[in-house]
Amino acid sequence: MPPSDFSPQVAPIRLIMRSLGAVVVIAAMTCISSLTLASRQDAPAVNSPERQPASPALSGLVAPSPPLRSTDAIADAAQSALPAVVNISASRLQSLDKGALGPLSRDPLLRRFFGDPRDSSPPTTHRSQSLGSGVVVDAVGIVLTNNHVVAGADDIKVTLSDGSEFAAEIVGTDAPTDLAVIRLLDVEPGALTPLPLGDDEQLRLGEIVLAVGNPFGLSGSVTMGIVSAKGRGNVGIVDYEDFIQTDAAINPGNSGGALLNLDGELIGINTAIASRSGGNQGVGFAIPSSLAREIMGRLLEDGVVQRSWLGVSIQPFTPAMARAFDAEGVTGVLVSGVQTDSPAKEAGIVAGDVILSFAGERVKSPSELRNVVALSSSGKLRKLKLLRDGARKSLHVKLDVKIEKSIVNNSNNDKSLPAMDGLELEGIPEMDERTRRYMRVAPDVVEGVLVRSISPSSPSAAAGLQQGDVIVEVNRQKVSDLKDLRELLSDADEFLVVRVIRGDASLFLLLS
Repeated sequence: MPPSDFSPQVAPIRLIMRSLGAVVVIAAMTCISSLTLASRQDAPAVNSPERQPASPALSGLVAPSPPLRSTDAIADAAQSALPAVVNISASRLQSLDKGALGPLSRDPLLRRFFGDPRDSSPPTTHRSQSLGSGVVVDAVGIVLTNNHVVAGADDIKVTLSDGSEFAAEIVGTDAPTDLAVIRLLDVEPGALTPLPLGDDEQLRLGEIVLAVGNPFGLSGSVTMGIVSAKGRGNVGIVDYEDFIQTDAAINPGNSGGALLNLDGELIGINTAIASRSGGNQGVGFAIPSSLAREIMGRLLEDGVVQRSWLGVSIQPFTPAMARAFDAEGVTGVLVSGVQTDSPAKEAGIVAGDVILSFAGERVKSPSELRNVVALSSSGKLRKLKLLRDGARKSLHVKLDVKIEKSIVNNSNNDKSLPAMDGLELEGIPEMDERTRRYMRVAPDVVEGVLVRSISPSSPSAAAGLQQGDVIVEVNRQKVSDLKDLRELLSDADEFLVVRVIRGDASLFLLLS
């Protein structure tokens, strides 16, 4: 009698045969499916709803996605920037105001170390130090950085990524934009690798950028983020703002470092962060390369940035204000006031005008107009388009050089005032009452130039000039304001005889 299918001898063989048969069947079905799909791909397209091409009306809405940058591009950009991003150590000698301790100065133990604030002897001094970053932009040793990194420094050391150290000197600083240019000394040919300046105008929101610097003294640190915003003004950091906003991590010590695109080009100088904790919270600001290039060129050529002046008070022309002016859809800047004896007054600009464009450039915010006017050359006619009482009209304005209310003159950053190196000066006619009271300037002193602060290591301090002095004469010529001082010093010889008013007294000092 033949064995049953379920007998112990036959069952395993049957199960194996069935399994092999199932595998063969599955393989055959897979081959048939593949042949069927291949034949469909080779066959002419069927004009079915699923395979019909997009209509012309919709084709423009389906744009091809730009290719994503690989991680190699990110690494290449970072690697190319590291030799050009430097560490800057700047030190300065500062005076210690004996009255700065307030009530604590009455403590005998503190007076033992800091002295009696009522003592008339010269103030004690100490050396402070700051750390920041910079970017080599020229192989001869030109470095871009922030003004607040090097302002007032009398000793600057720069360290490259390979550990090489250089002494440096200040070429010029510009506090209104927080930019500075320094020059490395004793640079041998081929020792530096500059970073090329890119075009920040081509940046797009969401574009990947890298921040390279020395946060917390950690040299050669690279962080990555995106461009969060462009043309960011009214942040309140400096006078002239046109920031690139990024979420790439920027921390203390990154100031003056590089903001890069993925082509390895410098498109910004990292400057500040918006933070409640003091550390990165995803909102950082960089000065765009276009502005940095302009300021650097002027500092290299003249050592100072002279700005033009229009003489108007301006405010945003908001949509709500546009409706009130019956000018919906109009973008521009609203003039709220015009100063007397100003270029704007002479050109015929009046309060209530809406400035639409200046010198062919549309302006949409007060910061935009302020920046374009400031960097325009003076003495030339500029076309200005505006809206007045619903009608568009054009005017021509001739800008004048802006006379600053005060100037900071450190390390010869203002070549027209080399004898005043290390001083912060302010014209008496422009002084407000609060400053007058604080600096204890007598009410009957209505002309001259006030010494608001002075570096203890400056030649002027060695000659006897002090904070609070009012300069009223240079070489027996009257000084009424800063303009007079500039003109007299530009024509001065090697030695200066300066008359100052100090409290109730008047005395002559010899500066060289």
